[in-house]
Amino acid sequence: MGAKMKEMPVVSKMFCSSTDVVLGVRSRPHVVGGGGFVVTDLHTHQPVFQVDGCGVLGKKDQMTLTDAYKNPVLLIRRKGGIVEAVSLHRQWGGYTPNYQGCQKLVFTLKDPKSCFPKKGPISVSIELKDESIYCKNFQIKGYFLDRDCSIVDSGGNVIAQVGVSKEVQQVMEKKDLYHVVVKAGIDQAFVVGVIAILDYIHNGSTRC
Repeated sequence: MGAKMKEMPVVSKMFCSSTDVVLGVRSRPHVVGGGGFVVTDLHTHQPVFQVDGCGVLGKKDQMTLTDAYKNPVLLIRRKGGIVEAVSLHRQWGGYTPNYQGCQKLVFTLKDPKSCFPKKGPISVSIELKDESIYCKNFQIKGYFLDRDCSIVDSGGNVIAQVGVSKEVQQVMEKKDLYHVVVKAGIDQAFVVGVIAILDYIHNGSTRC
């Protein structure tokens, strides 16, 4: 997984750990709660995040990320209109809400528009002007649909890795239960927000 990363609080320092963290992701069926997924810490077995898809929100191309106490962490939505119409990418934004109800864009994910099976790489950019964030541009390497991909920074370092254990593959669909290894110092809420968009793009549980 490479060298230890510096702390990178995209959403909040409270979601950065001093050690690597392994998160378990379990999809919720569309008929139960409208879809989405639950994230737990596989070391403590405690819930960490929950993602509600458009089946819960009643809005297409939109998701919410909440913490273990159901507090809102991120609003995730697709950027439509002229911005996307003139772009070669489908664009998604992750926004943090504040106590006044305003929203601040913290990251953007760009998924290339293409009719060809092999599209260009999916890119993620940090929109914050914060000097504590050591890197602003990332790519998704691998194929999320197979639950075998990673988020890589501009230096080639893996900051998060999606995978499935052999035990899980033998007993259930790997699409419904997989893990994400988040490197020390990396904002787990940011990583889960990116995972939520990848899930939606690949017709996962977050879709209606």
